[in-house]
Amino acid sequence: MAKWISPLLLSLLLLHLLHHHSLPTSASTHHFEGFGDDDLDLDSDEFDNSPPIRLSDPPTLTQSDSLPPSSLPSDSSASPSPPSISTPSKLSDYWDEDEFEGLPIEITDLPPKTPNHAAADAEVDAGDKPAVEVAEAEPQTLNSIVAKYTIEIICVSFLVIFLINYFTGKKENENLALAWAAKFATKDAIFEKNFSLLGVGEGDDSPLLLKEGQNVFKFYASGRRYCQGLLATMELKSRHDLISRVYNAMVPSKDEISLEVYMNDESMDQVVFAVARKKMAKTMFKELPDLQRFGSVMPTPTGRKWVSDELSVVSESKEVAADLITEAVLDQVLGDKVFEKLGKYFISMHFSDQQSGPHKKKLMFKFALPDIKNMADMTRLVALVPYYIDFVGRYKLSSQARSKTDAARVKVAQEVYKELQNVRQEALQRKKADRKKMMEEAEAKLSAEAIRKREAKERARQMKKGMPKMKMTRA
Repeated sequence: MAKWISPLLLSLLLLHLLHHHSLPTSASTHHFEGFGDDDLDLDSDEFDNSPPIRLSDPPTLTQSDSLPPSSLPSDSSASPSPPSISTPSKLSDYWDEDEFEGLPIEITDLPPKTPNHAAADAEVDAGDKPAVEVAEAEPQTLNSIVAKYTIEIICVSFLVIFLINYFTGKKENENLALAWAAKFATKDAIFEKNFSLLGVGEGDDSPLLLKEGQNVFKFYASGRRYCQGLLATMELKSRHDLISRVYNAMVPSKDEISLEVYMNDESMDQVVFAVARKKMAKTMFKELPDLQRFGSVMPTPTGRKWVSDELSVVSESKEVAADLITEAVLDQVLGDKVFEKLGKYFISMHFSDQQSGPHKKKLMFKFALPDIKNMADMTRLVALVPYYIDFVGRYKLSSQARSKTDAARVKVAQEVYKELQNVRQEALQRKKADRKKMMEEAEAKLSAEAIRKREAKERARQMKKGMPKMKMTRA
């Protein structure tokens, strides 16, 4: 019996010891999350080594929640599986006031952040950091820049082209004018041989040309018999103007030079004469008063050489036309064969003693200027100027032609006088009409009393005017 009791007592003692050691483990497993598991290695050394956390709100102590009953193993005989460890979202999940009593760490549960708090924190963080651009600007391509600044690019381009054309065109006109002066107005040239004074000044260093505009140049010469002087005016294309250059490209025009010779009153006889292309001659006949009053288109004479078929002659008489168109002129300039070459430079000739202005007697030549390289082509045309100065200065009309020209001039003078009288009468009538209109307007502004007084005064004047005049004599 004693043999069976001693083993039984030993077994009970062992069970009691086992039961005593198993109770704390299971209790901690059922009621405290994360503190009964051997795998979770958390001790106080980690918290001792961690820096203390200071919060603005006063700390509150909370106890961690125990595992729910559903997480316990259903079979008590089975070996307990290690509980799943979830990462705590708050530092208070690790806090146990019994286990970590007396520690200096103050832990509190932070309230959940609202969207307003998150935005405020973001603004604070953004204030501490340097400002950076949220989104970088998209790179601009050449097409986008051109599309955005189209008007500005067009305006700037037009301005640049206009300036370049201005300076280049200005230089072209100056070179053309200087080329003409160098060919005909320098030493041993035509004008230097026929005139004693060239240029706009009196000294030897005076300039030959006077520039009145970017496309207008003038040349003056004097000191020759039969004339007071010569004025050449070059009217060139407006090459400095971009719009005019474009227009001239569509509608071709020419560089022109007009030479006016002011004849002495006693040197030039009664002559009205013009030669021009047929279309130009019709225009001159309609627009110039002296050709309208004295001139007529001359038919082609028979039995002698005449000007080219492209030209037309307007003259006061056949005698004048035949005398002024000489054989030398036909052979050098106005003949059929020569005019084929020089015709592109010839525009017109006009001689008249009935010009308007301070100079009544003038010889006028109008030519087209060639380019700089072909300036010598118009040498024969320029030679006409001194030739006709001498010819017209020596020319005298016959008695029969003079009688006709005198009668024509007297008739024209009478017509001019009548025209002046008519103009004067029209001016007087206009003046009377204006005065009458002013009086009517003044009467319309008068009052009724003033009108009655005026009418009474007018009646008295009329009655006094109608009374017979009496003459009193002393006996």
